[in-house]
Amino acid sequence: MTTTATHDTGTREEWLAARLELLEEEKELTRLSDQVARKRTELPWVKLEKDYRLDTIEGNVSLAELFGGRSQLLVYHFMFGPDYKAGCPSCSSIADGFNGIFVHLENHDVAFTAVSRAPLPKLLEFERRMGWTFPWASSSDSEFNFDFNVSFTKDQQKKGLIEYNYKRGGHAMDEAAVPEPVRQFAAMAGTDANSYTRERPGVSAFVLEDGVVYHTYSSYARGVDGIWGMYQWLDRAPKGRNEQGVWWRRHDEYPAR
Repeated sequence: MTTTATHDTGTREEWLAARLELLEEEKELTRLSDQVARKRTELPWVKLEKDYRLDTIEGNVSLAELFGGRSQLLVYHFMFGPDYKAGCPSCSSIADGFNGIFVHLENHDVAFTAVSRAPLPKLLEFERRMGWTFPWASSSDSEFNFDFNVSFTKDQQKKGLIEYNYKRGGHAMDEAAVPEPVRQFAAMAGTDANSYTRERPGVSAFVLEDGVVYHTYSSYARGVDGIWGMYQWLDRAPKGRNEQGVWWRRHDEYPAR
């Protein structure tokens, strides 16, 4: 192989040899991914003791009613706090992939909905702006978000009692010490850094059996990467994620091409 100013170059034969070596690693990663996916299904189910109520376009409904006659429910915990003026930019880019997916899930015995703490009218207004059609529910009058560790109170934040991604951490931020990406995202959501970070992203799964709802799985932080379609493509692009700071925007905020 030879080296150019930006990257190694080589013959087709050299590329094929390197590609076949990488293929073995990709196959091993696939086998490991299958093994992890199987272990997810083997986690014990936890019966929900609370009757969570959420606001939807069909009215105030129970969590069980969100199943819509199906036995399984997947929830995306979308960062959209009560005082946000717009949805989190990262959650918005993830949600861009939901429209084409949820109909397939619904036809495979799996209901899907996004859930946020902002009032339903605010969610629906933003949904119209984004051109989305997937189900979205508001937990503004429910403990749902707090119980599944994706929303936190000011007191929890002040005392450092936030428990997210299965560990404790996260205090209120001094304005001068706010990381730049957090500052940018908070501004894009139309709120301050502390209010912004009292909401967090995640995915939760539930099952309905004999009229009883059970919690089966939750994942947070980088555990959400797997459903972020943008990154699955970038990981296969020649320069990978190639990131230097916050580069993405909501899909209607990019300059016209």
